[in-house]
Amino acid sequence: MYSKRISDLLEKKKIGVGDRIRLVSADNVFEGLLMPRPYSGDPDIVVIKLDTGYNTGLAAQSIELISKAAPKKEGPDVEEKSKGGDIAILGCGGTIASKIEYKTGAVYPSITPKELRSAFPALGQWPIHSRQIFSLFSEDMNAHHWKLLADEIEREIKDGSTGAVVMHGTDTMTYTSAVISYMFQNLPIPVVLVGSQRSSDRPSSENEMNLLNSVFAATQDVGEVMVCMHATTSDDVCHLHRGTRVRKMHTSARDAFRSIGIRPLFAADYRTKRFDALTEHRKRSKPGELIIRKHVNDNVALIYAHPNLKPSLISKLDDYDGVVLIGSGLGHAAMNAFHDKTVHGIHKPVTELIESGIPVVMSSQCIEGRICMRVYTNGRLLRDAGVIGDGADWTPEAAYAKLCWALGQTKKMDEVRNLMMTDIAGEITPRSVPNEDQV
Repeated sequence: MYSKRISDLLEKKKIGVGDRIRLVSADNVFEGLLMPRPYSGDPDIVVIKLDTGYNTGLAAQSIELISKAAPKKEGPDVEEKSKGGDIAILGCGGTIASKIEYKTGAVYPSITPKELRSAFPALGQWPIHSRQIFSLFSEDMNAHHWKLLADEIEREIKDGSTGAVVMHGTDTMTYTSAVISYMFQNLPIPVVLVGSQRSSDRPSSENEMNLLNSVFAATQDVGEVMVCMHATTSDDVCHLHRGTRVRKMHTSARDAFRSIGIRPLFAADYRTKRFDALTEHRKRSKPGELIIRKHVNDNVALIYAHPNLKPSLISKLDDYDGVVLIGSGLGHAAMNAFHDKTVHGIHKPVTELIESGIPVVMSSQCIEGRICMRVYTNGRLLRDAGVIGDGADWTPEAAYAKLCWALGQTKKMDEVRNLMMTDIAGEITPRSVPNEDQV
């Protein structure tokens, strides 16, 4: 809490946390939202959230109230159900659905259907209903939450919704988009995952444009799982990326997401009704053609091959039902093909895992390109040991999600291999194309 001097001043001015204030310091005048004092530090320092979205602590010579914080609206917020023919917005948390947590100035994921309509009034131009499934930052999500989300998507399809939008945190959104792509084949509706790199309290937040473009995309004739995010740093257009071909390529930039190995599926701008196809895509299938296979196995490891990787670490993976190895280059790892005493190869433990019935799948640390374990000796040794993936160009996220999904269908090695090497949702492209400008 603040010092008695500051607390008395705030009480006299009838200023509370969240109110907008004008603060005069020794050398400047600042405006922002009053924040609680951190649990450490000088209690005479006043903390405000600036319009830039950043917090700052200042020694105040005077404080004036500009405006009171909007009162919280109380009352029930009942679950909205499909009316048939409308778009479902399903909340899973993340920055796009975050609010200010005044104790720290951080944000936390929580938005109800009522708050959603209040925060994004432009949603009124489409027939929608919304439900909050759970409220988590995406790094806290796991296979349990994938299943919950899949159940809700299935429910929306059966109830007659014509599209589904999933509000999701960006950090692991590409894993979720991939696994949902495998679970729902021949989709009769678009399923669009959408997030935001910056929270709604920041002037630079892109959450509104991303969300409105995702709902706009959910009205189109598309039968795929997609990710909708800013195409550039400006508020000009969003890209719709295939759920199995997208990666987050920047920690904080608004245009952080990129399609890998293909162009984005669409460029969208709901304001001008622009929805331009940029590459081939699947259209809505007939409802009777939908295939739903939701079972997944979460007992899968994802290991990054790196210098000094100890063979003993690979051996300890025998408690897992499957392993994805993110190898170097064309799909390599240290194998010690020339029996050098200074090299710690993993040929023996990888072979032992496979011989014990644990599938090992190869992905690449490279952003673009295709796995080819037939060029160099180390790759050949991995392929000959039974590592799956030669010829695939999946992303690590798509490979991991697919192995979780494949092991949810079967644990027979031959069947797992066949499922992994069969293109289910565009995760394996038929040919590699030059990297093109995405915009």
